[in-house]
Amino acid sequence: MRRLVVTADDFGNDVAVNEAVEAAHRDGILTDASLMVGGPAVADAVERAKRLPGLGVGLHLTLVDGTPILPPEVVPGLVDDRGRFRDNMALAGAAMFFLPATRRQLAAEIAAQFAAFAATGLPLDHVNAHKHFHLHPTIAGLIVSIGARYGLKSVRAPLEPGAPSLTDPWVRMIAARFRWQGIAVPGAVFGLKHSGAMTADRLRAAIAALPEGLSEIYLHPATRDDYVGHGPSYRHRDEFEALIDPTMGQQIAAAGVRLGNFAAWAKDSLD
Repeated sequence: MRRLVVTADDFGNDVAVNEAVEAAHRDGILTDASLMVGGPAVADAVERAKRLPGLGVGLHLTLVDGTPILPPEVVPGLVDDRGRFRDNMALAGAAMFFLPATRRQLAAEIAAQFAAFAATGLPLDHVNAHKHFHLHPTIAGLIVSIGARYGLKSVRAPLEPGAPSLTDPWVRMIAARFRWQGIAVPGAVFGLKHSGAMTADRLRAAIAALPEGLSEIYLHPATRDDYVGHGPSYRHRDEFEALIDPTMGQQIAAAGVRLGNFAAWAKDSLD
């Protein structure tokens, strides 16, 4: 049996993203959205999500390319002199792994983001991280321990069929760690190879390539390409148009693929 989750990342980053999420869920194939609890348009995103009971909303943990939930002076090891998370993920990741003070600050910030999500009143459908930073071993461990207090059931591990990467063995190890803790992980994830450019043709190809079991396709849709905080060269509008293309739903139905959010599949996907 093939089961599919279709996720929009960066929910709450801008009203243009939120508009696309709402329309793509109502009129397209979108089943999930990952919420940036520190995003500039988070209040608008939460308001829309509460009108969409079938939309699974999860935490898009942000530890790079953004600002912390906690005051910058509380997490000095995570931020630069502007009070923003450090842009250099390699250096930031090394500090998180090797420096005890930075690890404590990291744990506090992750806990604050989980708490901010809980405060929205939305059920926690899943967790992932901006730029897949949850694959960092320290971050992954904290997601497991802190997430347990908030009912965490599902996490993304980006393993894309047909797009082998040198990081795949590590991703498989992290995925196994999550599963061992009772957290569901999709067996295949599409969107990494063409991140920001999941056009209609690429979305159709991903649907056609779905393997047996649980898969996720993730995108970054928005109703415009030039919103503040947009991805460089990202085709946000094209991704939105792909999600609402009526032929996508027809293709999914014709292939016998079952479409749903992570909450719908979490119990079945623990295999």
